[in-house]
Amino acid sequence: MTIGEARRIAAARVGPLDARYLVAWACGIAPSDVVTLRDDPVPEGAETRLMDAIERRVAGWSVAHVTGQAQFWGRRFVVTQDVLTPRPETESLVALALEGPFERVLDLGTGSGCIAVSVLADRPTSKGVATDLSQGALDCARANAALHEVEHRLTMLKTDWWDGFSGQFDLIVSNPPYIAEDEMTELSQEVLREPRMALTPGADGLGAYRAICAGLREHLSPGGRVLLEIGPTQGAAVSAMLRDHGLEDIRVHPDMDGRERVVAGRRPA
Repeated sequence: MTIGEARRIAAARVGPLDARYLVAWACGIAPSDVVTLRDDPVPEGAETRLMDAIERRVAGWSVAHVTGQAQFWGRRFVVTQDVLTPRPETESLVALALEGPFERVLDLGTGSGCIAVSVLADRPTSKGVATDLSQGALDCARANAALHEVEHRLTMLKTDWWDGFSGQFDLIVSNPPYIAEDEMTELSQEVLREPRMALTPGADGLGAYRAICAGLREHLSPGGRVLLEIGPTQGAAVSAMLRDHGLEDIRVHPDMDGRERVVAGRRPA
């Protein structure tokens, strides 16, 4: 079987885009090489890996969870079943984080660590703390910190939001669970394969923001910024929470598709 034949077989089951990534992963090549190497034979063992990957994808697993990796902010990240798949819309939060200065960053509910690792990799003098309630998520984040050589600048803590937490930061970021309980039935099978605790806090979907906002006065340095990823209908509600907790310069920023994606605020200096 050639790489081109493998791609055609995969595309018939999972579509051309997913086929490209699965074939590249199975063959140990870059996605850009799937076309240029189409006449080459697939490496030994690649056909079996590809067929297994196709079946998992058809069963509803994301490409990232099938391959154990995802691209985010121009870097490759390890992805396990313990973490939410890094998504392009979250890159909007990273871009906003890098627009301003910071020496100490806190990433609440870090998951794969894609936010914390990305901002520290682009700010080599900064340090950070990443927290999560899931030990599996922290293990994944730790692997990604090592992969991108920021592990000596990023401390991992297992904690439930602010429980037992101390310290102040001039940048606090989070992509918390924000799907309302009654919206869970509307999600695709692929999304429902993600860790439930990374998707929803239950009830109205705003519980995580209430918990985060409750600790901002104590843990956000004067003049410091907070950036929170949101669902596309939550901008007004989360903005009001930040305002009620004394923050200013509150703005809702869109993602690349024009949907409300990040709420930003600043603690008065």
